[in-house]
Order: sequence, then structure tokens, then C-alpha cells
Amino acid sequence: MEKGQDGMAGLYESGFTERLRLGAISLLPRWGLSEDTQVRLLTLSENATFLATDPARPAPVILRVHRPAYHTRSEIASELSWIEALRADGAVDTPAPLPMTDGSLIASFEDGPETRHVVAFAFMSGSEPEASEDLASGFEMLGAISARLHAHVRGWPPPEGFTRKTWNFETSFGPAPLWGDWREAIALDAGGRDTLERLCNLLEAKLAAYGAGPDRFGLVHADLRLANLLEDDGRLGVIDFDDCGFSWFVYDFAAAVSFLETEPYLPVLQEAWVRGYRSVAPLGDEHVAMIPTFVMVRRLLLTAWIASHAETETAALAGHGTYTQGTVALARAYMAEHGA
Repeated sequence: MEKGQDGMAGLYESGFTERLRLGAISLLPRWGLSEDTQVRLLTLSENATFLATDPARPAPVILRVHRPAYHTRSEIASELSWIEALRADGAVDTPAPLPMTDGSLIASFEDGPETRHVVAFAFMSGSEPEASEDLASGFEMLGAISARLHAHVRGWPPPEGFTRKTWNFETSFGPAPLWGDWREAIALDAGGRDTLERLCNLLEAKLAAYGAGPDRFGLVHADLRLANLLEDDGRLGVIDFDDCGFSWFVYDFAAAVSFLETEPYLPVLQEAWVRGYRSVAPLGDEHVAMIPTFVMVRRLLLTAWIASHAETETAALAGHGTYTQGTVALARAYMAEHGA
């Protein structure tokens, strides 16, 4: 489930969002929602997320309309099965997937030639934490949450047919990258391209040397950034498992500091996250030493995502070309410190 500001400030053609809203409205009876239910857009990024308010219900319902040709129905079902297992085991505070009146979890409607899958979640109160050095206490809590997620994965046998994407070097930066090619980054000049090519080669070597054994690689949330956290009176809720998949466990920290990579307080957040993680489970120094590498992996991946999703609010807030230039500067600093 995604969270963000109401509307998209004109970044999407209004007819498109209205079409998705009407498609979601057509499915309301399947969740037992009345004809008086009001449906409004919350955010539009990878998916479209709507708030459905039924005066006959005590709390709103969140409807997530999936973008086509990204996750299969089996992948969506697998995401929901992990969320349900996490909730059953008390591993994390996250909204419950809501079944339809027939007990199933995934609905769909036809949007022209495309099929749009739709899922519903219970509403969770709270607000996105503010980005500042004051986040340290929250990141300590987030580190503990990450450790519980990873511990759950190590002991949880996924159901038959469980399938999610894998986030490794090949799927991120290989011939068919899941989020697009960073070489198409906005405002990337020849010098910047050369820098990022050298960075890419270095990252590939470091990830290969680190390896992907079961002590360091498994099912992760993969998008634990501020926009996917809900803080409310000391509780830190986790939402939007849409990117969950198989990757390195410490990649979850790199995802958590998305768009904060240039902030001077980043080391403070890392120390807090590691401290929180170690309060729940061991985290060896060899894993901690890889955190800067995974921060660069995530930054390069986001640089590609912004280029392939330039119309989104997230990409606009990141600054498009400014973000690319920041990636190049971070790459130079990383290579100077970690060898290239």
C-alpha cells in the first residue's frame, strides 16, 4: 500500500485517474461497501491508491489498483500471504489485507486492453516521519523491525507457488533491469556516464564477493523508506509491501534512506538502525561494512526509476536532473573511499 499527498499536481492526465477511480468504484460491492461510499485518490506512483469512506463503516478502506504488466496475480497473492503471516506471528504492525465477501483477496476490472488487479487493506492511522536527524530514535525502532522481519523469513516456509521478484545485480542493472536503465538518466552527460559505469563495475564485484548465502539474502520488504512508515503515538507501522522480494537483508537499510543519501546525518541513522537491529538479532561487522555499498546500489536503482517514471510525483520531488547529478557526486565519493 502506497501513501502520499492527495492528488498528483497535474502530473497525470485527470481522465486517467478518474478512469481508475471508476474502476475501483465498480468493485465496491465485492467488499461489502455501500453505494454511498466516497472514493478519492491518495497517491499515484507504481500503483494508484484510493481511500474509500463508507458512512456505514467505522473506518475507511484502502484500495490499491495495481499497474498492469508489473506484478502477476501470483506475485500479488504471494505478497498478501507474507503480510498475513507477519501479522499472525506479530512480527510487524502492518494493515490487514481485507477479503471480499466471497473470501478472496484480489479483484480486477478491465481498463481498455489492460486488466487492473485491485486489493484492499484496513486503514492504519499515523503520519510519515519527518526527515531530520531526529529520525535516529525512529531508525533504531526500524532496525528492530527489520530484524524481526528477517528473523520471520528465516523461519517461515512460504506456501506452495510463492513467487516474488529478485532484486540482485542482474535484475537491477543487467540487460533487462526491473526499474529501467540508469544510462537513460535525466541530464546524464558523458563524464557522468563514465563515472556511473565504473561505479556499476565496482558494485558488481563487491556484491559477487559478498555473496548471497542464506545468512545474508532472503525475502525483504525492499522499500522501507519514510513514505512507507506510519508513526502514531510511539507506534511505527509499516505499509506498502508492493516491492517485497528476494534480496540482501541489509538492503532494507539502503531502501530506508532513499532520497536521504546526501544528508549529513546519514551516519547517525545507520548507527541507530544497526543498534536497533542488534537489539533483536545478531548482525555481523561484515554485513555492516557492506551498508555503504547497498546505499549506492539503491541510489543507482532509484536513478533508473526516476528516468523511467519521470511523470510521477516522487520523481518530480527528487529533482530529476539534480538527482542524477547527486548520484554522480556520491559515486565519485564512494569510489574514492572504497576503491576503484
